[in-house]
Parts: sequence; C-alpha cells; structure tokens
Amino acid sequence: MPPTPTALHRLHLIAIGGSIMHNLALALHRRAAQVTGSDDEIFEPAHGRLATAGILPPSEGWFPEKITADLDAVIVGMHARADNPELLRAQELGLRIYSFPEFIYEASRDKQRVVIGGSHGKTSITSLILHVLRHHGRKFDYAVGAQLEGFDLMVQLTEEAPIIIIEGDEYLSSPIDRRPKFHLYQHHIGVISGISWDHINVFPTEENYREQFRIFAEMTPKAGVLIYDRDDEQVQLVSVPTDPDVTYIGYGPHEHVVRDGKTFLLTKKDDEIPIQIFGDHNLRNISAAKEVCKQLGIKGKDFFEALATFKGAARRLELVRTGHDSVVYKDFAHAPSKLKATAAALKKQFPKRRLVACLELHTFSSLNPAFLPQYAHTFDAPDVAIVYFNPQVLAHKRLPDLLPEQVAAAFQRPDLRVFTDSRALAAFLHEQNWADANLLMMSSGTFDGLDLAKLAEVVAK
Repeated sequence: MPPTPTALHRLHLIAIGGSIMHNLALALHRRAAQVTGSDDEIFEPAHGRLATAGILPPSEGWFPEKITADLDAVIVGMHARADNPELLRAQELGLRIYSFPEFIYEASRDKQRVVIGGSHGKTSITSLILHVLRHHGRKFDYAVGAQLEGFDLMVQLTEEAPIIIIEGDEYLSSPIDRRPKFHLYQHHIGVISGISWDHINVFPTEENYREQFRIFAEMTPKAGVLIYDRDDEQVQLVSVPTDPDVTYIGYGPHEHVVRDGKTFLLTKKDDEIPIQIFGDHNLRNISAAKEVCKQLGIKGKDFFEALATFKGAARRLELVRTGHDSVVYKDFAHAPSKLKATAAALKKQFPKRRLVACLELHTFSSLNPAFLPQYAHTFDAPDVAIVYFNPQVLAHKRLPDLLPEQVAAAFQRPDLRVFTDSRALAAFLHEQNWADANLLMMSSGTFDGLDLAKLAEVVAK
C-alpha cells in the first residue's frame, strides 16, 4: 500500500538538517507522525526550527542504533553518503528507504502533480504559482526550495489538497539513487524554464546535462501539458512537440513597460499592472506561472490581481535596502545564466545609475577551472564588476588552486576586480562613491560572513 502523509507513523530522516529535509521533517511532525533524525551538521535556521518542534537530534553525528525494525520508513537526504552507517543499518534490516523525491511522489500519488524544472527560474515560478493559488483560497500541497513570504514551511503534505506544486531539481535524488529528482515526481503538468549547463561534478558534459531535461519532457503523459521557454535554444532541443497526446505551450517574456524604476505588465485590454519584481527573466517566469495557473483554472484577471502583491522568493533578486538614490539587492545567482540575467535586469531597471555588482564563486561548478569559461561575457552589464572566492573552499571541495588571473581571463572582462579576502572586499565596497549607484550581491554563500546589513546602510543612506 503506497504511503500517505498519515499512513506512515514512525519515520527517520537521515541528513535531517538539510534545507528541504528539515522542512519535510516539520511537515510530517505537523501531521502527527513520530519523526526522528540525524545529521553531522545542523545550522540555523534548521537547528532552531527543529528544536522548537521538539525533534532536534540530541547530538550531531550518525547513530545506527537509532535504526530499528519498528520504523515504518527511512528517508535519506542527498547530504548523506552511500556508506552512511544509519543507511547501511536500514538496508541490513530491509526497511523501506526513500529519497526525498520518492517520498513526495508516494505521498502525492492521488494528486495532480505540477513540476517546475529548469536550470534557472524554477524557484521563482513555483513561488509565483503558490502565491496566486493561496491568494484565491485554493487547496494545494507543495515542495519548494526557498522560504516564501506567508508560508512557514517549504513543504506541505495534506490529505485533502487535490494538487501539489513541486520545484523540480535536476540534481541527484540520493546517495544511492543517481536519478535526477525531477524524473521521480511523474508530472502531469511540467515546466522547463531554461537549460544552462550546471552541476559539472555530476553531468560532465553539456549534452549529458541537457539529456536529463529531454527525459523529463518525454515523461509528460497522455493528456499532460509541457510548458517551456520558447526562446531558449537548449530548451528547444528537448521540447519538440512530438507526442500528439501532449499539449505543448511555449512562452516568452510578458509584455511590459519600465518607467521611473517601476515595471508594469501590459494586459490585452491595455491595462498597466504594477509589479514588485522586474527583469526579463522574471517576466518570463511570470508568463510560465500564468500558463500553469491557467491550466489549474485561474483566469487572467485573477492571476494579475494576485501578482500585484507578490514580492518574490527569498534571496531571488531580494531588496535589502532602499536609499534616496541607491538600492541594495541580493540574489542567489551563481550559475552563468543567472548571473547574466540578474545583472542585466538591475541595470535595465535603473539605467541612469551606476551598478556595482559582486559575485561569489562558491559552488563546485563555479570554482572548477574546466567550467569557468562558461562565464565569458556574462558579467558585462555592471559598471563595476567584482568576483570573490575563498581559496579554502577550493581545498574543501578538493579542487585545484585557482588564480585571480584565471578568473579574470575566464570572464573576458579586463577591468574585472577579483578578491580572495572578504575583509579587503568589504573595504573596497565601503570606499565606493554610492551617489546614484546601486549594489548587487550574488552568491549561494555568505561572502564568508560579510556584514551585508552594515554595508547596505553605507550604500543606501
């Protein structure tokens, strides 16, 4: 019998401290399941949230004695290794073992599944859909990779919701399941927002990476819907309308106008709808979300009504501070396509202001010398372009040493400033003239503890 959020009562999560895993733990705990877990590192906000719920592991580490025959299931996160002692014990006992995507699928077998995939934009599109559905009082479940305003958890599993909205990550499902997560959800409505080679440690070639999206597209079932960015060349290669039983819907950026630093959507009735997000990539995300919502029965006028109050997903072109003639934004961008889109968006939104933009190379791909050439000319939009990386992170990821000269050459921008000391970076930024200038900080990390709030005070006086 397939499990449901209430069918399994005793669950143990290996790597419970992960961003999405601790949210799953909290969602299951909310459904009155008996939840335990382990992890070798648990940071905030996971630590505090698990503690408040009373399910924080007593101590960090792996404890195979926690794995007992009376557990209904074990859920293993990607952070764990294949030789994890708790995982080995679960296999020895023959327990039911799930990856995160396997469990989400099993828990939503009887629901309509909407899966948003893509190298970029999937979090924002998912967030937009959730915001619109909630605004109109629709019942839905979800699994999304970013904290959203108005949602206390990133995962919700209920019995009554007829649909589930899932952010479909292309990364591996678990240490013992090398399939991409979004292959396991078995979507009814699928979205491919864009394809730009990433995760070089798992997908060594661009062709191999693109193949995962072709598989996803071809998994669209009879009477299913595939929604895709019609202008993305890589997406075009995998989203060719070949199945007469599938509905294919291509989309582009929503019609709009930018005036005085504000973006307005244009409707078929020539109305102007003010929105709080901006940039070509977000205008494409809006179009994708609108097509999904249409499939779910949300009319255009109702979509626009809800969109007016959407502020964006956390860390996705997120406003930090506004001043008289300056703004400070932070963004999760780190992949080449995200970097290019985000920097260009802010420059277009405020064309008369100087843009100072700083990128932290933090992921395995971004720090890999073999991947760095992918950044060529992706950082041309800012007036001042800065790249930061910490040599210690290279050592931790077991990557070869990287010289600032290599980084500058890869970006193909002669005036690129490269820093390897966060204190020197902070000093440089504090010394800039911030009159009629904006600051954009982009990273999946923290610039090694740089105090962005303090810096923002200086920039946006």
